[in-house]
Amino acid sequence: MIRRDTLPIFLHYLRTRFVRRFKDRRDLEQWQENKIQRHLAYVRRHSSFYRELWGNQPLSEWREFPIMDKQSMMDHFDQLNTVGIRKNEAIQQALEAERSRQFAPMIGDVTIGLSSGTSGNRGIFLVSRQERLAWAGTILAKVLPKSLLTRQRIAFFLRANSNLYGTVGSRKLEFVFYDLLDPIDIHVERLNKQNPTLLVAPPSMLRLIAELQQAGKLHIAPERIVAVAEVLETIDRAYIEETFGSTVHQVYQCTEGLLATTCSHGTLHLNEDIVCIQKEYVDQRLGKFVPIVTDFSRSTQPIVRYRLNDLLTEQLEPCPCGSPFTAIAQIEGRCDDVFDLLSLAGDQRIPVFPDFISRAIISASEAVEAYHAILHAPDRMEISLQLKEDILIEAKSAIYQSLQALCLRVGCRMPIIEFTPYALVPGEKKLRRVENRSKLN
Repeated sequence: MIRRDTLPIFLHYLRTRFVRRFKDRRDLEQWQENKIQRHLAYVRRHSSFYRELWGNQPLSEWREFPIMDKQSMMDHFDQLNTVGIRKNEAIQQALEAERSRQFAPMIGDVTIGLSSGTSGNRGIFLVSRQERLAWAGTILAKVLPKSLLTRQRIAFFLRANSNLYGTVGSRKLEFVFYDLLDPIDIHVERLNKQNPTLLVAPPSMLRLIAELQQAGKLHIAPERIVAVAEVLETIDRAYIEETFGSTVHQVYQCTEGLLATTCSHGTLHLNEDIVCIQKEYVDQRLGKFVPIVTDFSRSTQPIVRYRLNDLLTEQLEPCPCGSPFTAIAQIEGRCDDVFDLLSLAGDQRIPVFPDFISRAIISASEAVEAYHAILHAPDRMEISLQLKEDILIEAKSAIYQSLQALCLRVGCRMPIIEFTPYALVPGEKKLRRVENRSKLN
């Protein structure tokens, strides 16, 4: 990083790691409220879209402001951002970076990013230089296994690089970007040469790296492993942790902000020192909710009362780390991937959460190494399997019975199940172990 960037990154690192300490939940929420109201005052002055949307409603009533989503944000992009950037210009810059694989799209000092669009609607995000430096200091404080002053070798796998990620590099931090679209042989050679101390990648790539390590093709010993960009499923976490003898940490980040990171105990906590998450419960008894995000750390592209399409499960018992930040037991994936199965009586639809499907499959047989469950229609499901041993008939029978028991328990009809061979190429698309395609038909 250039010298003028070093100091602000270091200050944000210190502030995140050592200064922001809260006595309890009440102390945190009071601090949040003050930060949010000051932030919203700035947004109202500089964003014509939000100024018109909120009207004269007092900022103290911000929890009742209209809810945003990706479509409304993209529809009003030009008036919503506070730096006068036009959507068409931003998209053109981002797409050209994708085509050339030269990821440095900027307009002035604002970094342009393109979301992956798993919901079918790609989004643009803007990050100013100040926000980029603050993000770098914050993420380093939350994910580095040791002090910022200790030499670290970071291997970062993602579909697209960005000025945002490159900001973390310095004399002490060797940052190497690995393009997910490159052949795996290139990755093996580079990883063995770099021998990263911090390995950051989507779970599907971490799983493949673990398989290569077990096969003797890789010889790396990362001090910390961090899963990003995809849902980390239990079956993949167990395999990766067994291979490297290390806890798999997580970073939950999307276009809408750096939402959560794991603590030293491996528990995922919402980053409530930079974002406020309101919970729209889908099932309060089970602690399952859709997050509504207000990011009070970014003002270039304000994120206020933004509903994600993700389904999270809160952790009911407190984390041993003692943090007042909300603990998350699981990121289940997209709301769209809840399976809507036919009820036993009539044509009513019964929602079955992705983690119920996952647990039914992986608990049925220890031979299951990997799987992909796809709902093609309310009465038709496909399950792709990768097994440790050649016991396909026994595994299929056990999984069928497990899913049958689940359907009986929740009161829905058992769909017709087709078993197919498992095939996944990391990097081609995001891994979704449980996927609902019935809404596309």
